Amino acid sequence: MSTAGEPVRPVAGEPGKVDLDKVADTADSTEQPPTKEWWDDPRMPWKGKPGKAELWCIGLIIATGIYGLFALFLRGVILGAFTAPTRDYVLAAVTGSNIAMVDIGAFMRVGQSQPFWWAAVIAASLTSIKFDWLWWWAGRLWGRGVIDMIAARSRWAGRTARYAEGIARKFGGPAVFLVWFIPFLPSSIVYAFVGDARMSLRKFLLIDFAAGLVYRGLWMYAGYQLGEPAKDLVDKLASYSKWITIAGLVVVFLGVYRQQRRMAAEQ
Repeated sequence: MSTAGEPVRPVAGEPGKVDLDKVADTADSTEQPPTKEWWDDPRMPWKGKPGKAELWCIGLIIATGIYGLFALFLRGVILGAFTAPTRDYVLAAVTGSNIAMVDIGAFMRVGQSQPFWWAAVIAASLTSIKFDWLWWWAGRLWGRGVIDMIAARSRWAGRTARYAEGIARKFGGPAVFLVWFIPFLPSSIVYAFVGDARMSLRKFLLIDFAAGLVYRGLWMYAGYQLGEPAKDLVDKLASYSKWITIAGLVVVFLGVYRQQRRMAAEQ
């Protein structure tokens, strides 16, 4: 009898007796390493096999990224398909657009009444925060793990993540409000931090919505102050909406491609 193509030899001095140690060593050498599970990845936020809630959370976060690509395309379609001010209210409701806020404010400055401007601000604010609770939930589920996952995307992500985490540690709940007004900081870090710190979902959403109202209101006020030049700028952007959309999609896909190459090189 042989194992893995090698004949089993009798033990020296004992004819006919099989060397069992030799058989065991040969069998061990032919065993395949255990297959790594898909979830056993250090880039994931969890420790160990994820549960049902964790799979739902990460799945919804991935879905928001897909939705973001669709919204980028949809923004260009709305700009090109509707005339002002209808397009502004549609943009506010669908994408929470800052451009829409500026245009509505500019319309009011040039004397064209907009009696439902307040509805546009509320709609844009609600649209802007619709997925923020997912990062709060991720913080509840994984704590530091989700922060590390975001920071690992790139060197730039790592630097901005450290700043965002520092603000969250220093200010706590008010950081949810402040992060709206600090450019380039990943708000998801702050949301995950306060989720891990056990801030209630109700309190988180109230602060987030209040910040959204103020932020969108400031954009509308800026449009009101600029008046006709702002209106002309939005009209010009609308005329090039198709090309702006294509350029935006190219930038997004190039960013994803570079990130995938970097991750593959690190493996």
